[in-house]
Amino acid sequence: MGSIVINSSKVELWATSSNEELEAVIRAVYKQVLGNAHLLESERLVTGESQLRDRKISVRDFVRMVAKSEIYRARFFETTAPYRFIELNFKHLLGRAPLDQTEISEHICRTIENGYDADIDSYIDSPEYEAAFGENTVPYYRGNSSQVGQKQVGYNRIFGLVRGVAESSSSIKSSQLVYSVATNTANKITPTSVIGSTEKRFKILVQGGSGKFDKPSRRTITEYIVSASNMTPQIQRINRTSGKIVSITEIV
Repeated sequence: MGSIVINSSKVELWATSSNEELEAVIRAVYKQVLGNAHLLESERLVTGESQLRDRKISVRDFVRMVAKSEIYRARFFETTAPYRFIELNFKHLLGRAPLDQTEISEHICRTIENGYDADIDSYIDSPEYEAAFGENTVPYYRGNSSQVGQKQVGYNRIFGLVRGVAESSSSIKSSQLVYSVATNTANKITPTSVIGSTEKRFKILVQGGSGKFDKPSRRTITEYIVSASNMTPQIQRINRTSGKIVSITEIV
């Protein structure tokens, strides 16, 4: 089997860009931010496109408009689990996978406490976005390149989110990284083998949890004992109730 190429082409808008190049930028933003989804003419952001053509807004502004649009919200927020929503925001807006549980928890808490728009802004207004894309470069997948100041584990994890040029984000509703991020382990690019009779068990401590993006009770600590094969569905259930994973430890 051939290798999977993750890096996208870099698409940038210049002051000297032609109309044809500008249209290519618009197409690239839709493709990246909407996760390669098919876009109907009626779903296009006509006002935003017009403002970009007139150079009244930057590419970064247009990316923000698409990420805050009803189509993005409907496809990636309202119909997926909280963990998957955050996972896809990293993929679409920063071009990488989340690196650890702290990043995931931080964005889930921000969505709970400050709302949907505030969490979208936190990616696009971040120093990382500024350094990687600036005002006029369309975000792109950076998985095949080591990033300064970031953990190498992200290289493997991007393969869990992007499996080829025809892959669409909206076709997968469940988290692809929930186990590896929560346990701070690297994703295997090849399918994992069947777990045998010596299956490991883990203790998960969870704070709060009351419903999708409802504010959890921060004082309640719940303990779960799960087998390795049941780790992913258990963590998904925890995140659907907005519980915060405090720790995951192997039971020896």
